[in-house]
Amino acid sequence: MSLPGSLLLRLGKVRSSLKKETHFLVRLKNIAHLLTGNFASSFIGLAGFALTARALGPADYGVLAICFAYTRGIERLVSFRSWQPLVKYGAEALQTEDLSNLKTLFKFGLLLDVVAAGIAWTVAVLVVVFAGPLIGVSAEMSRIVLIYCSVLLFQLSGMSTAVLRLYGRYNVLAYGQVLASIVRVAFSLFGVLAGWGLFEFLVLWMAAQILGSLNMNLLAFIELRKQGMGGVLLAPVRGIAKQFPGLYSFSFSSNLSSAIRSSANELDTLIVGYLTDPAAAGLYHIAKRIGRIAQQAGVQVQAVLFPDLARAWSANRVKDFRRIVFQTQMLLFVFGVAALLFFYLTINRVLLWTAGPEFLGAGPLVIVQTIAVMMTLCGTVLYSALLAMGKEALVLRIVFAAAIVFHITAFTLVPQVGPMGANIAHICMSFVLLSGMTYIYRRNSPKI
Repeated sequence: MSLPGSLLLRLGKVRSSLKKETHFLVRLKNIAHLLTGNFASSFIGLAGFALTARALGPADYGVLAICFAYTRGIERLVSFRSWQPLVKYGAEALQTEDLSNLKTLFKFGLLLDVVAAGIAWTVAVLVVVFAGPLIGVSAEMSRIVLIYCSVLLFQLSGMSTAVLRLYGRYNVLAYGQVLASIVRVAFSLFGVLAGWGLFEFLVLWMAAQILGSLNMNLLAFIELRKQGMGGVLLAPVRGIAKQFPGLYSFSFSSNLSSAIRSSANELDTLIVGYLTDPAAAGLYHIAKRIGRIAQQAGVQVQAVLFPDLARAWSANRVKDFRRIVFQTQMLLFVFGVAALLFFYLTINRVLLWTAGPEFLGAGPLVIVQTIAVMMTLCGTVLYSALLAMGKEALVLRIVFAAAIVFHITAFTLVPQVGPMGANIAHICMSFVLLSGMTYIYRRNSPKI
């Protein structure tokens, strides 16, 4: 090979390497935005929970935590996570610059959000009205939960999340959450200063949650207008299955797997409260809120990762695809270890400074919860990778098996060891998810 030819080849390799590193740095920057915003949101939000806990005490706070967990659990079980199909198929439409199809896709996602919110509210109300008396829920508790169920009608986050992720507006996503948390803390502080009780704090939490959801939708429509995507609400959706082949099957499988996982991740507080008492549920909820701060890293990384993986896989860039998976897994593993060490050394002081001495019993719960979170963080990357590869049906099987393991373990151990049984159940579920998805990924990932 001639010298100029050799030099050009080397320059090409250097350029390619720099481009890959640039993509990695951009990904890290986006992840940093989301993590900064999410950690700020979580810690600010924790202040709101702490103020509420101090004002109400373990028993009344436990009642409020059960309301929050119930509506959140129903939302995760019933609502349609439209952002997953919107991101997967929207990434392909963005590559071809097909604005018409994008508008149709976004309107389809918004309609799914509206219908799912209505279904979630209906299911939540019917379960309380008809199943509540059968399992011994008091009339007063049912009344409080029914009031809180109203927030479900406003949980329209799928389309807005997809829009902001597809256009790389991770800073808007991140700091929009911070604003919502600040509002919650302001409301809680006002309640403490006013000397309000359980019902008033119930209304404050509802208002903060509704305003947070409306804010994200407003930001998404502002971004659409900036991108020249006005008129989304007028776009036709008839025949969308022909425009996006496989949309329905992907949506069904990916959302069913998310709903099944939510049966463990969102209903665990309810399980603890049902098998023990509201005070134990309050302790568990505080521990979960603290321990799951680290897990939000996985959620935010997935937000950045999934669009990149979807683009790489659709373009058949297998080497880039595998490199993204490996780099991100290592990043999250190191983060998980650091989080475990941090909580091990500081958890008692964190609880003392936030929720107060009455909640120090949540310390061991946080440590065990963080072990499960470490495993979940590594599994998050594989979950996104397998969805991008179109292996959502195999993922569904693993998730179903893991959820069964969780519920068997929780219902066996919680009556014997209290809230710690639910944390042990999370470790068992995380192990099944991580090992199962690792096997599927290695078996189906193309060789370079």
